[in-house]
Amino acid sequence: MKTAKKISIALATIVFLCITIYFLWSNIGIGSDAPQTFRVDITEAYGDSTDKGNVIGIQAFMEPIDYASEDNFAKKMRFYLEETKKKNWLIPNKTIVVFPEYLGTWLVTLHEKESIYNTPKIEEGLQTMVLRNAGKFLKTYVSAPDEVKDIVKYSVFAMKAPAIAKAYQQVFSGLAKEYQVTIVAGSVLLPEPSVENGVLKTGKGQLYNTSVVFEPNGQINPSLIKKAFPTADELGFICPIKPADIPVFETSVGRMGVLICADAWFSDAYKVLKNKGVDFVITPSYSTGIGYWQKPWSGYSGAETPEDAKADVGKISLGEAWVKYAMGTRAKQEAGVNKGINVFLQGKLWDLGADGSTIILSDSARATPYIGKSALINLWF
Repeated sequence: MKTAKKISIALATIVFLCITIYFLWSNIGIGSDAPQTFRVDITEAYGDSTDKGNVIGIQAFMEPIDYASEDNFAKKMRFYLEETKKKNWLIPNKTIVVFPEYLGTWLVTLHEKESIYNTPKIEEGLQTMVLRNAGKFLKTYVSAPDEVKDIVKYSVFAMKAPAIAKAYQQVFSGLAKEYQVTIVAGSVLLPEPSVENGVLKTGKGQLYNTSVVFEPNGQINPSLIKKAFPTADELGFICPIKPADIPVFETSVGRMGVLICADAWFSDAYKVLKNKGVDFVITPSYSTGIGYWQKPWSGYSGAETPEDAKADVGKISLGEAWVKYAMGTRAKQEAGVNKGINVFLQGKLWDLGADGSTIILSDSARATPYIGKSALINLWF
C-alpha cells in the first residue's frame, strides 16, 4: 500500500510539474519587439483630380511581425494612410481606401510566441500556436461543422476568431474615423460573422472569407461581403455564399460592388452587380506563390474554366488572365462598369509567397508592373 501511495504521489507530482512547465512555456516569450518594415516603393495616380472623389488601392507589403500585436498592425495600416495623405489623395468623405484580401487573416497570430514571427515556414509557426492553444484548438476541432473537410485549418482560425474580429474592427474603425474615409478592409476569415449593434461578431459554424466596409464616421457597415467562389485551396475549410447575396454599397463616389478575389472571375457575380446597378467594382485579392504571375495560366481554381476562357489556358500568363477574365474586363463587358480597382497583397509572409499586381479599370484595363513591391495606386473619378 505504501509503495502504491508513493507511486501515486510521484505520478501526481510529475503531472503537476508538466502542467506547470507547459503553463510557463505558453505564457513567456509572447509577442516580439523586432522592428517593422515601413516602405512605399511606388505611388501612381490615374485620371485627373476632380471634386467627385477617388479610390486608393493599398498594395500592402506585410510581414509576420506586423501581426504580433494590435499596435503593430495599426502602425502599419496608419503608415500607408499617412503616405497617401502626403500625396493629397485623402479627401474627407470622398475617398475610398481598398486593402488586399487576407490582410486581416494573419491576425490569427496575435500575441503568440516570438518564434512564430521568426520561423521561415508557416506550418512550423501554426504547430507552435496550436500547441500553445491546445485547449481552444481541441474545442473548435471537435465542434467543427460536418461540412468542413480540412478540420485543422478550420480550427486554427476559428479558435481565435473573437480576438481577430475585435482587433480587426478596432484598427480599421479607428482609421476610417481618423482620416474620414471609407475603408474596404481587405478580408478576414471568421466563423458565421455578423454585425450586432455596430459590433463585428463571430458565431459557431462555418468559416467565411469576409470583407468589411467601414464608413467615414468609423461605423461598420452591417452588410458583410462573403466570398462566393472559394479557390481549390480554400474549399476544404471556407464556406461559399450564393452570388445573389453579394451586397452593394452606397458611397459618395457612387454605388460600389465588392468582389473578393476569385469572385471577380465569374459571370454570375457580375449579373448580380448589374442588376443592383453598381457604378464601380472593388476587388481585394491575394495570389500565393512567387513568380506565378508571369507563368502560363492553368485555368480557373476551384471551378471549371468557362468556355470563353479555355482557349487561353497554358497560352497566356496568369497576370494576363487576371486582366482578360476578371474585374479588368468582365466588369465592363458584363456589368457596364468603367471604373474599378483590383489590389493584391504583397510581402514576406513565411513561405506562402505573394504574387500579383494592382489592376486598374479606367475605361480600359491595365495591370501595374509592381509585383513584390508596396504600392499606392490612386484612381480619380
